[in-house]
This record gives sequence, structure tokens and C-alpha cells, in this order.
Amino acid sequence: MAEDHHPAPAVQPGTLYVVATPLGNLGDITLRALEVLRAVPLVACEDTRRTRPLLTRFGIRNRLVSYHDFNERSRTPRLLDHLRAGADAALVSDAGTPMLSDPGAELVGACRRAGVPVVPIPGPSAPACLLSVSDLPGGPVLIAGFPPARRAERGRFLDGLAAAPHTTVFFEAPHRIVALLEDLLARWGDRACLCGREMTKLHEEYRRDTLAGLLAALRRRGAPKGEFTLAVAGAADPRGADGDAGDAPVDAAALRREFRRLSREGLSRAEALHRLGRAHGLPRNRLYRLLLDGDQSAIS
Repeated sequence: MAEDHHPAPAVQPGTLYVVATPLGNLGDITLRALEVLRAVPLVACEDTRRTRPLLTRFGIRNRLVSYHDFNERSRTPRLLDHLRAGADAALVSDAGTPMLSDPGAELVGACRRAGVPVVPIPGPSAPACLLSVSDLPGGPVLIAGFPPARRAERGRFLDGLAAAPHTTVFFEAPHRIVALLEDLLARWGDRACLCGREMTKLHEEYRRDTLAGLLAALRRRGAPKGEFTLAVAGAADPRGADGDAGDAPVDAAALRREFRRLSREGLSRAEALHRLGRAHGLPRNRLYRLLLDGDQSAIS
């Protein structure tokens, strides 16, 4: 494909622009994002109190309308009418790239069905920011977003992802990060992870650790502050070089410690075995042999 040396105008009539905004450092906004935000008459945002200071910082004074989880259904038809009338608009989130755990899917879907063009304006993204400084195994990445807030729902959510072999990225609020780490450790076992807090801001922090190590560090520090992005290594591949799961080395002593911990937390023997099998990719019969290893009391 030939390179285009003649960029299109900043905006086209009747188009929805999905615009990425800074995670925290306003210097990260792109020139193209500023061009679009200056040109559109209307910006739909999660919280006008968060977006207005950003626009004011760059001398942009267009109309803002709130667009969030609680008014998405009622607001979408009005925004669609605005676009179908030939006007353009921008959709932004509080921070980062919209649509990654942010409202907007309903509006984008309505635009697609109505034949209204939807154009991305790329820029800052929390997953990309964190993964750019990660040494976790490469390959596919799953962006899981915010887990459910309720513990039972979160447990089911995590169980559905436990056997995935690729790195998984979570977003979490400071008052729930400890609970998420506790559930991950209980359901997935201890894994390598990378945590980013207050990314791109004055007090940004990155910690490469294990789930257990990160949990212990946060408990020592007390109530954490700032939004968290967490990347967790995928489930270990249970296959050996010849593809036989039975040949893969496993730390039986660590498995027994993990089994005893799950039992102390109130799980039945069957539940603990199921969770260990899912977390480590081990068939039930091999898991039994590893846990017993000559000691019948290990799983009694």
C-alpha cells in the first residue's frame, strides 16, 4: 500500500471519533487528538468534571455531555440523531482509550447499524503502557478489564480464566486490589505478575513480583492509593517437550502447601483438588499422586 502523504481533514461530517486521552500526564495527548477535539462541536465523556479540565488546559471550549454506564441507553439515541443529522462528535473516557472497560459499546454499535462512520484516534492505553515495561512471557494477551466487585461473581469470573495460557491484564480500584490478589492467589496459585499504579503520574510505581509477594507488600503498606493495572502470567503449559503432560516437572511440596492453605480457607477436598488442577493444568489422577507422594495424610 502506498504511503499517504496527504492527511485527511481533522474531522469528517457525521462521524463519531473515539479519542484516547492521557492516563494522567497531560503531555501524553496526541496532536491528532487535539485536532479532533478542537474541531468537533460535541464531546461525550464519562464525567464532565474529569474531561473539562483536560479541554480547558488546551483551550478547547466545545460542548460536553455525560455518557456513562447509567445513562448509556437513554443518551445513545440522542447522540445518534446528532450524528445522522451530519454533525460530528467525539467519545472519550476518563483516561486512556475508550471501550476498554469503559462505556461506549452501545453507541458504537448503534452507529454501525445506522451506517454512521466510527473512527479511532489512537493514543494512551493502560494495558499497552504496562506491557511495554513487562518481561512476562510474550504472545497473546487477554484484557480482562475490571473484575466483578462481588466476591462470588469475581470467583466465577476468575475460574473461567484460570487455565488460559496467556498473560491476563486486569484493572482494579485501590479499595479492591487486595481482595482481587487474594482471590487470584487462591484460585490461580502463585504466578509472576507486574503491577502498575498511578501510571504516567507524579508518583507512578511499577512492581514485578509474584501474586503472593505483591499481596504481602500491599498489606504491609496499608490502604493503597491510585488506580491499579495488573498483568498476570498465564497458566504454565503442562506439556513436556514431547507433548505429554505427565513429563512436566512439578513442585509437589508447593502443591501440598497450597492444598493445605485452601483447606484452611474452608474448601472441601474436592473443591481444593479441582482448583489446583485448573490452576496448574494437571489431571486429577496425577494431582492425587503428587499430593500423596507416599503420605496418605497429605489430603486427608
